[in-house]
Amino acid sequence: MKRCFGYVRVSTVKQGDGVSLAAQKEAIEAFASRHSIEIVQWFEEKETAAKRGRPLFNQMVKELRRGKAHGLVIHKIDRSARNFADWAKIGDLQDAGIDIHFATESLDFRSRGGRLTADIQAVIAADYIRNLREETVKGITGRLKQGLYPFRAPIGYLDNGGGKPKTLDPIRAPLVKLAFELYASRRHSLRSLLRELAHKGLTNRRGGPLTMCGLETMLNNPFYTGVIHIKRTGMTYRGLHERLISPNLFERVQAIKSGKSGPKITRHDHTYRGLFRCGHCDGPMVPELQKGHVYYRCTKKGCPTKTMREEVISAAIEACLLKTQLSVPDMTDFEARLLAWTAADEGQEQEKAWQLRRSNLQDRIDRLTDALIDRLIERNAFADRRQRLALEEEALEQEREEWGKKAEKAAHMRSLIELANSLVSSHQLADSAEKRQLVEMTTSNRRVFGKEVYLEPSDWLDEVENMPGVLSGAPARDRHRRGANKKRENE
Repeated sequence: MKRCFGYVRVSTVKQGDGVSLAAQKEAIEAFASRHSIEIVQWFEEKETAAKRGRPLFNQMVKELRRGKAHGLVIHKIDRSARNFADWAKIGDLQDAGIDIHFATESLDFRSRGGRLTADIQAVIAADYIRNLREETVKGITGRLKQGLYPFRAPIGYLDNGGGKPKTLDPIRAPLVKLAFELYASRRHSLRSLLRELAHKGLTNRRGGPLTMCGLETMLNNPFYTGVIHIKRTGMTYRGLHERLISPNLFERVQAIKSGKSGPKITRHDHTYRGLFRCGHCDGPMVPELQKGHVYYRCTKKGCPTKTMREEVISAAIEACLLKTQLSVPDMTDFEARLLAWTAADEGQEQEKAWQLRRSNLQDRIDRLTDALIDRLIERNAFADRRQRLALEEEALEQEREEWGKKAEKAAHMRSLIELANSLVSSHQLADSAEKRQLVEMTTSNRRVFGKEVYLEPSDWLDEVENMPGVLSGAPARDRHRRGANKKRENE
């Protein structure tokens, strides 16, 4: 009795197409019984035949070449190979005197006619796979252009079936957003962030613990900003799914990960570490503990700026924040002007300016695409720039959403005023980490000139200072000119 191997295959673990493994084995056993063949070993593969380098297939070929069996029995030709490289290996086995049998095809692979018929069927199977692949790619590209993500949803989103956008996972989405916010605060390394998220209960799709690789993949994925980026092709699309984080937050996380932002964590967690610089030499003011007090020191030799106690810096910060507070009469006047402003007709200048910026951005996208078509730019460079433009496009759309309704904008202005009025007390009651984050969010141009501390309100607080005047038509104050004057005074 001839000793042969039996080879069966399905395209996926879920048996996505073709005949099941059990049915293939049954057909092979029936064929072996009719032709006095003994199946000495089975090779069961769950891998597409269009893919080269199937592990079990290659192992079986090696075993046959070593003489472990006289031949091979396969269910049918398209179960063996749908690519020419693996089909050539089967032909080489026959040329080496190893019999190849197909259980459901009545052809003699040893004859010229049978070999030709089998070769034709193999070519047809390969062409079928090639066409199937092209049609699949067309379908996927069509979905992407519609703003739909045809692959498995990333952590924080849920799949809703084909043709439907991903929706936010009510359990994981808030934790994913928290992950971006915590990392953007620069108080966490990736390892400490992973521990914090595990403590909060964030898991992977299977419910297991999130890995370091999974965390990095999540933080690098612009999908959470409403943008779909396909890494393999380098193409970027605007998605229909709901945005989880802002493009600005995503860019901030990328800057921190690439080392283009400030320090993440230090051994001594002094309150204002990394926030102040020397106004003379632009060097960092380095905190150090001396006799129970924290001093911030310029380390450059010969610099007029020496040391500054943390208490003096705290007083300067609160004095800066105090400037943004409105008195009770000013608040009453502001409310009256705000009501008058929301009742006025919406101006069209802002819309025109936005349309111009949107048109300019589209021109940049078109020029970048033309550069790729004309081969003036490499595909990798195109993919990187196209993703940045997509994020810019999303930020522009978000900006329009924010100023689109005057009522919402009025509420925003009112909340900013209320927040500005509470900043001093918030700074006094906060712990060190919260103070540092509050100062970073509310101030800029933080300098120490000799024995004086100088800092300015952030843009949004400057907006608060200017709100009453802007509502009445007065021009905004030029904070940069004030900063330049202050620097000249100290120099």
